[in-house]
Amino acid sequence: MVNGGRRLSGSIAVSGNKNAALPMIAAALLTEEPVTLVNLPDILDVEVMLEVAKGFGVTVERDLAKSTVRLCAAKIVSPVIDPASASRIRTSFLFAGPLLARCGVAKVPPPGGDAIGHRRLDTHFNGFKALGAKARRSGGATVFSGKFAGADIVLDEASVTATENLLMASVLAAGKTTIYNAACEPHVVDLARLLKAMGAKISGAGTNRLVVRGVKKLHGAKARVGCDYIEAGSYIAAAAVTGGEITLLNIDAAPFGIMEGAFARFGVHWKIDAGKRTLHCAVKRLKMKYDLGDAIPTLSDGPWPAFPSDMMSALIVVASQTRGTCLFFEKMFESRLYFVDHLRQLGAKIVQCDPHRVVVTGPSSLSGGTVTSPDIRAGIALVIAALAAKGETVIHNAGSIDRGYSSVERNLAALGASVIRR
Repeated sequence: MVNGGRRLSGSIAVSGNKNAALPMIAAALLTEEPVTLVNLPDILDVEVMLEVAKGFGVTVERDLAKSTVRLCAAKIVSPVIDPASASRIRTSFLFAGPLLARCGVAKVPPPGGDAIGHRRLDTHFNGFKALGAKARRSGGATVFSGKFAGADIVLDEASVTATENLLMASVLAAGKTTIYNAACEPHVVDLARLLKAMGAKISGAGTNRLVVRGVKKLHGAKARVGCDYIEAGSYIAAAAVTGGEITLLNIDAAPFGIMEGAFARFGVHWKIDAGKRTLHCAVKRLKMKYDLGDAIPTLSDGPWPAFPSDMMSALIVVASQTRGTCLFFEKMFESRLYFVDHLRQLGAKIVQCDPHRVVVTGPSSLSGGTVTSPDIRAGIALVIAALAAKGETVIHNAGSIDRGYSSVERNLAALGASVIRR
């Protein structure tokens, strides 16, 4: 329940990156020795991922106060992913690669996750096949088996999770593996950094060509989960629509260069102190910067280093409060933009052209109402819209937001927002 119209001001610490933490948890299965992750976010998806890991016999020692977890897969008692847990989170499929590499077999039920459109698994299957694995159906699940050997793999799409799965699968494979058209996102780099700390031989992380030279065994390690730049961008968007001024702590400077140009389109600018790991953002006026010849700009997403899809929903809300017009082109997921119906219900001026494109004209005067969060990123976007709206907005299915944001109501309250969870 959000009472809008309050200007956000103050500082908050940014959590660890959800999209890095989840594959890093899966990577702990690749060694018998302990793996310690620091800066782990306290979110629902991490909780579910740790529960899945326990099902394999992994010991989990978590210190919430220090944002740390110690995982030890000394013995894997079962290479079967629990179907109930798998249905709650898409990244349960990331255990397939480590289980295959460690045990030679993995039984994987269909993964869950946000309903933002079709999210194919073919790239994972084709990559495992190239490495030497076989797949068969059994009771609604897929059973992978076989011994991996190095191979040249050309991904048919720059899938983040497929890149991560195949990277983990290949570190213990005999010989050399080259992954072409690999995803380049910062969370893929975080995973590669952990694997290298465990003894893996990987080059090319952060580019679209990864080269892995298999080793016989990995050892324990300690690694930091990078900052969640999507969470940070969401709080910047919240400050923008309320004319606020915030300072974000615990940030890593590099990812923000990718998002800077898109935010600047709307009049949102920030300053980063890389040494102190802080970002300061003060917003006075939101005004659209048009293309040459006063042409209406298009904001498109895509694989890194394009603008991240996970930020599109929040930027649409910013556009609704910005003087001018912008076309948003969501290229990655065909159902992500359907949440704009809820924004229109609150008073936003949005025309949905098709499943992938919306035109937003601002500024709109938003009024409170009752809406439902369909997924993580749409949920936080509705919270941001509620902060800009007059009156009270009730957001149902708030648990979807908890999957990717830690203590969102407490963080916003610390910045001066009126947010209550019931």
